Amino acid sequence: MSNVLNSRWTALGVLSATGLMTILDGSIVTVAMPAIQHDLRFTAAGLSWIMNAYLIPFGGLLLLAGRLGDLIGRRAMFLAGNAVFTAASVLAGAATDASLLIAARFLQGVGSALASAVVLGILVTLFTEPAERGKAIAIFSFTGAAGASIGQVLGGVLTDVLSWPWIFFINVPIGAVTLLLALRALPADRGAGLAAGADVLGALLVTSGLMLGIYTIVKVEEYGWLAAHTLGLGALSLALLGGFAARQATARTPLMPLRILRSRNVTGANLAQMLSLSGMFAFQVLVALYMQRVLGYGALETGLAMLPAAVGIGTISLFVSARLSARFGPRTVLISGLVLLIAAMLLLTRVSVDAGYVSHLLPPMLLISGGGLVLPALATLGMSGAEDGDAGLASGLFNTTQQVGMAVGVAVLSTMAASRTGDLLAAGAGEAAALTGGYRLAFGISAGLLLAAFVVALTVLRRPAASEDAPAVETVAAS
Repeated sequence: MSNVLNSRWTALGVLSATGLMTILDGSIVTVAMPAIQHDLRFTAAGLSWIMNAYLIPFGGLLLLAGRLGDLIGRRAMFLAGNAVFTAASVLAGAATDASLLIAARFLQGVGSALASAVVLGILVTLFTEPAERGKAIAIFSFTGAAGASIGQVLGGVLTDVLSWPWIFFINVPIGAVTLLLALRALPADRGAGLAAGADVLGALLVTSGLMLGIYTIVKVEEYGWLAAHTLGLGALSLALLGGFAARQATARTPLMPLRILRSRNVTGANLAQMLSLSGMFAFQVLVALYMQRVLGYGALETGLAMLPAAVGIGTISLFVSARLSARFGPRTVLISGLVLLIAAMLLLTRVSVDAGYVSHLLPPMLLISGGGLVLPALATLGMSGAEDGDAGLASGLFNTTQQVGMAVGVAVLSTMAASRTGDLLAAGAGEAAALTGGYRLAFGISAGLLLAAFVVALTVLRRPAASEDAPAVETVAAS
């Protein structure tokens, strides 16, 4: 029995390390962009593709990868994704021109999608007892939050002390160790076989629709919401996704059986997550920009200033969230966390051009710790209604809404902030005041998105029944 327990917790460590690595890679690159632009001669417009080339395949392939994990085996999908991501990190660090780096970033996004899509599916099959599952999800959420929060600090240190390629090379030893441990710790699973759901047309429709949609979103800041480019590609993306939905309703072996959406908790948690992360991820990006562009903080200073939020989220998700969920239920915990996040964003709508850190920024940094309640509760609710055979699909769907939520949040709030800043500059405001006005508007919209998630949690979600919270899933011990 002890070997089985040790194997499961080792497997959790492997899954969490991969979550840390992929989330870290999404944020660590932000502070290294000026150095990369100088060395590889990126144009100002081309620089955004360092992020976009990673985000588009990551968000676009998650749903397909999650279903393929159910069909060919989640362990095999996880190992393949880890291998691709690690190899692509070597290529990214060794890139000698802009095109090579963009290609490597695209491959990193593919690898991240393959591995991340099945992580929660593996986790819920390993931990079937409610208290243990809550603890496992809390630990996994902690590492993801830590990766998002410390990425900017680590990126600043590596870029300043070594050089920008090391923000990619750091993934190599983590990926290699994770692969070695995964071979032994993760349970072998055969999957249902491709014949159980090899919907090639559905796969093409959903992958192209998601990737085109995310591409359209990340280019909004360049073209604007009402431009022909945005409206045309957005309409095509919606048409492809509509075709996918129609295909799933009629296909004999659908890629995404629509039965998964019959669970109120699966549907509600994914909707609440998209709204919540639109606001939370925008906080991470926009607060960093405000501190650097308005208050004059350096990259490392900005990362250190955001540490209280990282520590708070990590501490609550690791030591508090699971206990509260076991006692009060994940829905109640989610609602409580959203209240704290809304309060944080409302406080940020009052920042000024000369805001003090302790008086103006530290209070919302502490309140943002509510994310340590929100993220694990959403993961628990999002997986609570999934049957064993659909666990990989539910995991892929959950990760898809996560990535789409972050992309939409950054695109919408950045565009609104830039538009407000432009209006204020045209009206004669100084640059710092105009930038501050734009960010304040964005923080207000973020509060609105979190309020919408709060309404969804109140009206759609319900406490998981015992059968949903711990489905009868056979746990396979690694040999």
